Amino acid sequence: MTISLADIADRILGGGFITSHEALEIADLPDEETVELLFHANRLRKHFCGNDVHLCSIINAKSGLCMEDCSFCAQSAHHETGVPIYPLVEKEEIVRGAHEAASEGSRCYGIVTSGTTIQKGPELERICSAIRQIRTETEIQPACSLGIIDNETAIVLREAGLARYHHNLETARSYFPNICTTHDYEEDVQTVRAVKAAGLKVCCGGIFGLGETPAQRVEFAFILKELDVDSIPINFLNPIPGTRLSAMNCLTPMECLRIIALFRFVLSDKNISVCGGREKNLRDLQSWMFLAGASGVMVGNYLTTSGRTPELDRQMFRDLGLRVMK
Repeated sequence: MTISLADIADRILGGGFITSHEALEIADLPDEETVELLFHANRLRKHFCGNDVHLCSIINAKSGLCMEDCSFCAQSAHHETGVPIYPLVEKEEIVRGAHEAASEGSRCYGIVTSGTTIQKGPELERICSAIRQIRTETEIQPACSLGIIDNETAIVLREAGLARYHHNLETARSYFPNICTTHDYEEDVQTVRAVKAAGLKVCCGGIFGLGETPAQRVEFAFILKELDVDSIPINFLNPIPGTRLSAMNCLTPMECLRIIALFRFVLSDKNISVCGGREKNLRDLQSWMFLAGASGVMVGNYLTTSGRTPELDRQMFRDLGLRVMK
């Protein structure tokens, strides 16, 4: 390795930044140098985020029949995966999920719908009504992931009480055509910009293990840095039978840890949450994600796959001396 991880970390701690060339060297590190990388990534996490861990939960509020052809997605109409298919659930079910998430310690609760976008009219109003009730009855921050939206819709959601909008770019711009062909990458970027312009916080990340190169992981990290997103969810591919990526091999735990560390070095002062696929990809090294620089996790179940029990995660936090952010 031609760079000094200690020097780069010291520079970041002093207010400087990592270069794309240095980030690429981190992305290409071999397994035997990963432990040193984690040491410095953990320094950055503790400096910028302390020992507080941010918990979030989601509800799959509308499932299946999405017309997008994302190669990893079990909810795409282009795949036959056997996932549940149902329209937008009733407001009461959305609100009930928020109460459950709050009782389990989550700080943020995401209302997620399948499809390219949310329909203006009854669908959007049902979600806004649920947001208003969640704001009245709980202290949890309501979030939404409703696909590609414009500034007008973002303002409607903000006025209803939405705290943040979640919209993943999924991967680097240069690799996106290999993952999705039914809409353009710039439409996703414009959604992020429209949401920020509306005054909402933005949660924006992606999925790793799709076949992207280390250089494309670096490219992706710097796209998120340029967009100045507030929180970065990191997902690892959990190959679903019936999708185009069903035969893709999972990443190794050490490669997953290097990805988390890379994003901590590039997006040093942001919340970085590890979400879907952590159980299958990190396996026995799951608790190491915090040593790699993660400052949050998604708890409970994901959209179409099961997660760990909240009790197991809470024990992990206690074992690591981490505090759940209130």
